[in-house]
Amino acid sequence: MVKEEQLLEYWRDLSPSGQEQVLALAKSLKQQNTEKEFVPQTPLAQKLWNIRQNAIAAGMEQLQESKLEEELAERRGRYRE
Repeated sequence: MVKEEQLLEYWRDLSPSGQEQVLALAKSLKQQNTEKEFVPQTPLAQKLWNIRQNAIAAGMEQLQESKLEEELAERRGRYRE
């Protein structure tokens, strides 16, 4: 049996909450794989990195650059630099 088929078989036997947990784990693992290059160099950077990783693991979504700019403009009364 191919791993994907085995995973689907297990997936179908899970409750909806179990499926959500699997999705969260998969998202976390994918994130870890894409961000392996970054290594915080200072204690402050390590603390901020840990906060970020915990927020992502808890399901907080990251803003895309365009959304971030929009939020900053909104907070600044529509002023853009």
